[in-house]
Parts: sequence; structure tokens; C-alpha cells
Amino acid sequence: MGRALRHALAIAGKDLRVELRTRTSLLSAAVFAVLVLMVFNFARDPTAVATVDLAPSVLWVTVAFASVVAMNRAFTVERENGAFDGLLLAPVSREMLYVGKYLANLAFVLVVEGITLPLFVLFFNVSLGSALPGLLATLLLATIGFVAVGTLFSAMVVKTRFAEALYVGHEEQVAAAYPMKRLGMPADIAGAVSFLLSKDASWVTGQTLVVDGGVTLGGAL
Repeated sequence: MGRALRHALAIAGKDLRVELRTRTSLLSAAVFAVLVLMVFNFARDPTAVATVDLAPSVLWVTVAFASVVAMNRAFTVERENGAFDGLLLAPVSREMLYVGKYLANLAFVLVVEGITLPLFVLFFNVSLGSALPGLLATLLLATIGFVAVGTLFSAMVVKTRFAEALYVGHEEQVAAAYPMKRLGMPADIAGAVSFLLSKDASWVTGQTLVVDGGVTLGGAL
């Protein structure tokens, strides 16, 4: 049992080291959590819904979706260079492979929750006070079960077409349908968000900023 546990810890340690070097999952999940909190904070009508009624739902929605983003690369990262096949050929039981991935995902999600909770308190100006210990215990128990199921589903879909974008293998054909003749990138959305958050957009109110590569204007797709 001790040897099997060491195998699981080695897999978890490998995932944690890869994430510390790339910071892909944690950074994406943290930014996503911030954006969700900002959207809920500025979109709600304080006169229609009380903060105390809306805040719990916002917290759980943010944690759930940010956790999915954090766990997204649990097995997907192993697809590169056939690393997943190497894991399956390693002298490690399938159970310990799952446990290792589970421990890494649990660490990722707990870090995301550690970032989300203070921001939640800041944006919604709620005082947790004596409710904090109970909230932390509930978050921990919910996270343990949520990550267990999420890791299992990640393993189930890693070898399916659902793990890929719908246009994989057809990038040129899809890009040709856009007036700008290229696919959209995360930086395109990030640039628009950065503009809306900057002082340059202080005079922009009640407008819809369309970031679609000219589809709306050109009538493509």
C-alpha cells in the first residue's frame, strides 16, 4: 500500500510541477473566477435582489465553473507527445493513477477557492464572521466530492472527440469563413475586456461590443 501511495504522490507531484512551470490552469481559473464575480457584481440590481440572497448562489456558481476550468487539463495535458500512453504503460495501478490525478486536481481547486473567497467578500461586501468556519468546512467537503467526480469524467473523455475543439483538423476551412480569415484567439477577447476596464472606455455606456472577427458585419457563417 505504501508503494502504491508513493506512485500516486509521484503523479500528483509531476502535475503540480508542470503547473508551477506553465501556470496555465490556475491562471485561467483565477481570471475566470474574477470575471464571473465582476459580471455578477455589476450586472445585479441592488434594489431588486438583496446581496445576502444573491451572494451564496454567486459563490457556488463561481467556484463550480472555475473548478471545471482548473481541472480541464488533468488528463488533456497527457495527450501531448503520447504522454498518456506512457502513463498507462508505467508500472502503476489504474487506481493510483486516478488517485494521483485526483490529489493534483484537489490542490488546484483549493488554490482557486482560496483566491475566489477573498474576492467574493471584497466584491459583495459580505461579512462572514462566525459563518466562516462552517463555510470553509462546507467548501472543503463539497470540493472533495466535486473533484472526485470531475477527475473521473476527465479520464473518461480524454480519448474522445469531445476533448477536442469541433474544428480540429479543419482550421483553414473554418478560418476562411471569417472576414478576417483567421480564427479567434483568447487575446482577442482579453483585449476587449482590457479596453472596457480601462479609462479609455469611461465614456462607453449601454453598448454591445461585438468581438467576432467581422461575422456580424460581413454576414459570414
